[in-house]
Formats: sequence, structure tokens, C-alpha cells
Amino acid sequence: MATTAPAYPVTFDVEYPERLSRWLIFFKWLLAFPHLLILGVLTYLVELTTFISWFAILFTGRYPRALFDLAVVYFRWDARVTAYMALLRDEYPPFGGGNPEYPVHLDIQYPEKLSRLLIFVKWLLAIPHLIILALLGLLGFAVYVIAWFAILFTGRFPRSLFDFLVGIGRWYMRVSAYVWLIRDEYPPFSLS
Repeated sequence: MATTAPAYPVTFDVEYPERLSRWLIFFKWLLAFPHLLILGVLTYLVELTTFISWFAILFTGRYPRALFDLAVVYFRWDARVTAYMALLRDEYPPFGGGNPEYPVHLDIQYPEKLSRLLIFVKWLLAIPHLIILALLGLLGFAVYVIAWFAILFTGRFPRSLFDFLVGIGRWYMRVSAYVWLIRDEYPPFSLS
């Protein structure tokens, strides 16, 4: 009798676009600037709430739901802006983490219970992931440059390159949720 492994509680996906704008690739970073300013400020807020959540987890074994929801909104917003800037989508990302119709999807399941001891060592346990993600980031940049030219000349993002960049994003989101204390499950070493 075969059993399947449970799905990882952090999912990230980007719907593949059939066509992309050839001219928009020149301006996406500039158009994303308002988002980046707000996300820069929100980063400090999420860091503060993670610090508060660290103590909540230590004493109660739970991540405060309101702070969890704020972190998910932040990560979803960041994922959408990053996907936009990485040329994965042409639709301008919405401000905030709402709008489930947007074609970039990030879902993080709320944990009912978290380990009180793991909060001391998660950053250490994540080091192998961070090293691999740094190397994948370099490769991802090369893929981005190739995709930029492919979009410029054909108006299409090559599917294998698209899937690779989405895979890096998926891996990054899982590790981020782990390091930011949102989930206890150790992230898989996988792009899928």
C-alpha cells in the first residue's frame, strides 16, 4: 500500500503567460519603485512582529494569528512584485497581499503549534539552503538575462526558463517562511 507525502504547507506558483510585452521589460523596475518603497518600510514592521512572535512562540508555542496574517500579506505582496520585476508577469501587481485573482499565488498555512526549541536554531539549520539559494540566484540572474532577450525578440518567456525561475522563488519562499518562524517543517531541497 503506497502512501504519498503530505504537501508542504507553503505553496508558490506563477501562471505562465502566453505573451509578454516587448517594451515593458525596459520599465518594470521603474514601475515597481512605489511597491519597493512601501515594502522596504514594511520589512521593518515584519521584522519587529517576528521579534514579538519569537517571544509568543517561546511562551505559548503559537504564532499570534494577527501577526501571522500580516507576515503572509507582506510575503505575498513581495512575491508578486518580485515576479513582476523578474518578467514573469506583465500585470501590474496590486498594492497589498489581497486580490486572489492576480496570477501569482502564495499560500502559507497557519500552524496550530510551533516548536519552542526550534526558534533558537532555525537560522543555523537554514544555512545549507541559503548557500544553495545564493548559487541558484547567480544562475537565476543568467537565466533572467537570457529570458529578457527572448522576450525582447519573441514576446515569449521560454517555458523551461520560466519554470526554473518560479522554482527558485518557490524554494526561497519556503526557506523564508522557515527562517521567519512562520513554519516548523524543514524546507525541501527542491525547485518543485
